[in-house]
Amino acid sequence: MAQILGIYGSPRKGGNSDILLDALLASARDAGAETTVLYSRKLKIHGCLECGGCDETGTCVIRDDMDQVYEAISRASAVVLSSPVFFYGFPSELKALVDRCQALWSGRLLRKQGAARKVYDSGTGWLLAVGASRGENLFSGCELAARYFCDALDREYRGGLFYRRVEKKGAISDHPTALSEARALGGRIALELSQHLET
Repeated sequence: MAQILGIYGSPRKGGNSDILLDALLASARDAGAETTVLYSRKLKIHGCLECGGCDETGTCVIRDDMDQVYEAISRASAVVLSSPVFFYGFPSELKALVDRCQALWSGRLLRKQGAARKVYDSGTGWLLAVGASRGENLFSGCELAARYFCDALDREYRGGLFYRRVEKKGAISDHPTALSEARALGGRIALELSQHLET
């Protein structure tokens, strides 16, 4: 069965990005996918030490809750990040998780050389992001981080859903299209994964 990992990146429980990912994953389950969730705000994750310990092994030297993140990522066919925008980037809890995937990048470099690195064998990655302002580049930082996070995970970054001018807790529920679009994306991801398993 196709498995989708949802990573909740907001420090605020029940916030707008949480609501979006809830809708996406519920729709994916309705379409037959299995889902797993992680909440960055509940995990005890130390920041990357940039010690180089993973360079020769592809394994992080730090033992903490990131171990369960690595395990969940390895089982998933698709990974979906959800996040609010903090100063044009991810909140610190989610950023620590992303940074610690340097070990997975090191492992990918050990397994693949040259042109092989342009091929993604581990599935897909997606991003849901919500920001309060209307800035043209509001999502640029988060999307770049998500793209290279997916690269480290050996996954094709497929984009996602992005909503401006949403700040008050729960305000995304009043957006005219956001929840229906999140549900549609969840169904689409589940269908794509199901079709891939059949081939």
